Amino acid sequence: MKFGMSGGRMEDIRFLTGMGRYVDDIAPPGALHAVFLRSMQAHGAITRLDCAAAREMPGVHMVLTADDLRGMGVTIGMKGARLTNWDGTPGAGPERPVLADGVVRFVGEAVAMIVADTVAAAKDAAEAIVFDVDERPATLDLSADGAPIHPGAANTFAYDWRVGDDMAVEAALAASRHRITLQVLHNRIIVNAMEPRGAWADWQEGRLHLSVNGQGVWGQRNELARMLGLPRDAVRVTNPDVGGGFGMKAMTYPEYVPVAAAARALGRPVRWMSERTEAMLSDNAGRDLVAKAEIGFDENLKITAYHVNLVSNLGAYNSQFGQPIQSELFSKVLTGIYDIEVAAMRAVGVYTNTTPVDAYRGAGRPEAILTLERVMDEAARVLGADPFDLRTRNAIRRFPYRTVADELIDVGDFPRVIARAKDDADVAGFAARKAASAAKGLLRGMGVATYIECILGDATETARLTLDADGGATLYVGTQSNGQGHETVYARMVAAQTGLPPDMVRIVQGDSDAIPMGGGTGGSRSVTVQGTATKATVEAVIAGFSGFLQGEWGQDGVAFDGLAFGAPGTNLRLTLAEAAELARQKGRADLLDTSRKITLEGRSFPNGTHIAEVEIDPDTGALVMDRYTVVDDFGTLIAPELAIGQVHGGIAQGFGQAVTEGAVYDAQGQLLTASFMDYAMPRADDLPMIRFASEPVPSIMNPLGMKGCGEAGTVGALGAISNAVRDALAPAGVAHVDMPFTPARIWHWLQDAKGARHDAA
Repeated sequence: MKFGMSGGRMEDIRFLTGMGRYVDDIAPPGALHAVFLRSMQAHGAITRLDCAAAREMPGVHMVLTADDLRGMGVTIGMKGARLTNWDGTPGAGPERPVLADGVVRFVGEAVAMIVADTVAAAKDAAEAIVFDVDERPATLDLSADGAPIHPGAANTFAYDWRVGDDMAVEAALAASRHRITLQVLHNRIIVNAMEPRGAWADWQEGRLHLSVNGQGVWGQRNELARMLGLPRDAVRVTNPDVGGGFGMKAMTYPEYVPVAAAARALGRPVRWMSERTEAMLSDNAGRDLVAKAEIGFDENLKITAYHVNLVSNLGAYNSQFGQPIQSELFSKVLTGIYDIEVAAMRAVGVYTNTTPVDAYRGAGRPEAILTLERVMDEAARVLGADPFDLRTRNAIRRFPYRTVADELIDVGDFPRVIARAKDDADVAGFAARKAASAAKGLLRGMGVATYIECILGDATETARLTLDADGGATLYVGTQSNGQGHETVYARMVAAQTGLPPDMVRIVQGDSDAIPMGGGTGGSRSVTVQGTATKATVEAVIAGFSGFLQGEWGQDGVAFDGLAFGAPGTNLRLTLAEAAELARQKGRADLLDTSRKITLEGRSFPNGTHIAEVEIDPDTGALVMDRYTVVDDFGTLIAPELAIGQVHGGIAQGFGQAVTEGAVYDAQGQLLTASFMDYAMPRADDLPMIRFASEPVPSIMNPLGMKGCGEAGTVGALGAISNAVRDALAPAGVAHVDMPFTPARIWHWLQDAKGARHDAA
């Protein structure tokens, strides 16, 4: 299935002219405003929480604490993801209270919610609350024997999860001709979606309506129903336009529960919108782990074994997906594109007095690929091997291929992708560019990273297509756009299969009343899974109308040619819109509303090669990314321009983590990077024009042949940029680098290397 993108993104006019309808734009008239009092201490027992004065402040309608919610019959404990340890015992499962319950465990944790006529009145009331904490030492490091932050725990240990055969790996490493070890630090990231989190709730006629800027509605609905003691059909959750999600907005957050409880109790709508610093303190963070990797090679430089030890920071609580990310999800691409038959990993999670960590673009796969590609690059350097040749000679060549983690990679041509990237990046001309940089007093480095990712999320999805009286159609989908262009993709997919004009295809998403179930958006699943469901639904529509017209016309062999139905040997022709009108006149309403549910047979595996070139000024440590080339295998490209946009955005987020971004806490657990004055987001002029090419091998795991593209840019970018920096600094004697590659860090590495050479002399 292919269609052109000459018409551009259909939703862009709405967004660019200020007509987007975001959650804060559509709160009901007269909605009260909620503000949260948040902890300024990272850890401690609450000794006093006196809200009496706040409740008497002008314009205040309600102040809620954990005890108040409990008294209203609200379940205050949120359940997060929980792993099973390698020995079969359950991982730790402390619940997260929606408002701090006796103890605060990170700076920014919500302690009380004030509901007032205005934000200003609510903030004034928050200042009137007497809130005292008996501070305890903040646990911040990643040692599993730190001071406990949850009752009943002997330390900060959360889980110990493993995959593979450790003994077999150690034996294979011991027998290897070469063994390379490398430790890789993965810096903590604050997601910083353009639109901060927000929600409003309304209680009407015994039903709750929560509107939230999320990535799906059904999980939110189910959790709200559980915590508020409501039947699921008494809760409606909607997602309007959403200004960026990146995984961070996929889960249910604590704030939504007291907002909903207040709306029910007051009988009035209640709205909340996060401010930027509030978001930086309370939004789930990303990454934050340490990986130690060891890889072995034989005399022919073929990989013999691979082992990874991870220690991951979960923050203060189990979040909705946090425990599986740096364990199960990491393992799905543990061995990358390489034919590694002996591999294992151990993943340990620990709690700290910091904001919880959860999904961020790629969720486990960027971390796995960065770790692997860094150690592969180090191996090439130590062994004197060409980094492209080392990767190519170890690439998987037989398919389907089952990995150590029991993932079945259906198809691929990894050597072809590497070769195309090498040509497109003009690797042959790198030496001349390096010399030109040196003539200007600059250090130039080139880094390559191959990647593979595993499409995640629910393999089941539904689609519903109604044919409307105005000659158009409405498609109901189970995914949620956060700015990716879903309206364009789905409308054009339907148009390509039905002959309807794309602007006559309306997309309905993010409404638990209108759509009974869906998998939401995450894990690069949206177009692959939803597109397959849409294709099946449209095929059912066409089949139904073909049979209907065959009876109406008295003709056999009625078929649809993409534009109209026709019967062979006749001049009978009707477009789908015309056929729908005939069905309406004949009372065949069953033909006008069609749904199908599909389940994909298996995952698809996007893959590619990224090549970055950087220039570094040794006098200042300043880094410029000068060239960037990526060749991807996304299988069938349904919407090429949108896919390229996703790649560009993913690379930008990878650059941000690699070069400019990093959350920093002090020894007391205070976030030092809680504003854009201190937390550096990547900017447009940080990035060169990105060269993109496609070398597709269509997937056989879905009828579209797609492989997904939403997270691929970030998955490959971290390794390419890191390896480029390592390459640039190696001639200056810098032996190890870790993200983020800020000017100050690079300058200090160079000074340390210079000092070491001086001492050696």
